[in-house]
Amino acid sequence: MVGLELVIGLVLLLGGGEALVRGSVAAATRLGVSKLVIGLTLVGFGTSMPELVASLRAALAGSPGVAMGNVVGSNIANVLLILGLAAVILPIAVDRRALRRDGAVLLAASAAMTALVLVGTIGRAAGGAFLGALVVYTVATYLLERRRASPVTDLYAAEADEFAERPISMGLAIVLTLGGIAGVIIGADLLVGSAIAIASAAGVSEAVIGLTLVAVGTSLPELVTSVLAAVRRHGDVAFGNVIGSNIFNLLGIAGTTALVSPLTVPAQIARFDVWIMLGAAVALTVFAVTAARISRTEGMVLLAGYALYLAVQIVPGLRAPLGLAAL
Repeated sequence: MVGLELVIGLVLLLGGGEALVRGSVAAATRLGVSKLVIGLTLVGFGTSMPELVASLRAALAGSPGVAMGNVVGSNIANVLLILGLAAVILPIAVDRRALRRDGAVLLAASAAMTALVLVGTIGRAAGGAFLGALVVYTVATYLLERRRASPVTDLYAAEADEFAERPISMGLAIVLTLGGIAGVIIGADLLVGSAIAIASAAGVSEAVIGLTLVAVGTSLPELVTSVLAAVRRHGDVAFGNVIGSNIFNLLGIAGTTALVSPLTVPAQIARFDVWIMLGAAVALTVFAVTAARISRTEGMVLLAGYALYLAVQIVPGLRAPLGLAAL
């Protein structure tokens, strides 16, 4: 029964997330909203809605390990798994000017999250500060790009185009949006509930389940979007999707969750996983800046890194060398 709930939850998250973004993008297009705004907000934030709902559900259910693991694990999966897979399909060209601002924001947000995790708790004040930073970043990006077009403007427009290939009526757009919201909420509830049950039955920590099963499950919309973008030879869209999603995960999801229910950080995440998250953000920036592209070889390195990361989480014997045997 738990396994069935897990599968249904994953299907609803994937389908609901896709419907939500496509419906909201279509509605915004019908209303004449610019592609810059659509790419910056609806696409970037919409694909992260499963993570937001799942983390809120876990925090309110008294499972901070799942909530924190989802945020940290999703950022790790976005870089190592999703971007790595996209780069293997098609090497990703990166415009350094497009990376400069958003890459710096991602690194700063990752460093701030690491500092808070080391403190041990993320309270309402920190959550409010993260949300405030997200608002400032979004508004500043919009004003700067509207005033002077840059490669970033083109990237946001391309992200919007990925979800607006076929025009649909306003009525259908509203149905897709509302249906997507319902699918994400129900899917997140089923996923988190079944994940907590699996953790209890398997004798593993909720943090491990959050970092792996829940994180990958809620990242499915980003996975589909990035892989399809790579197949269509739009590697820059895959890259932009990952950076935007990771920024929103840190500032928006962790911020909102902590504001609603302050989070206690599990020891494992503070000792190990948050450093993997920070290292992945640094690796992403280095790969992109050094050659203005992420090659297939670098993509395979990212995928291998994620395979090793999962192995450490799943195989207890691999934790001892890392000082994680007691976790």
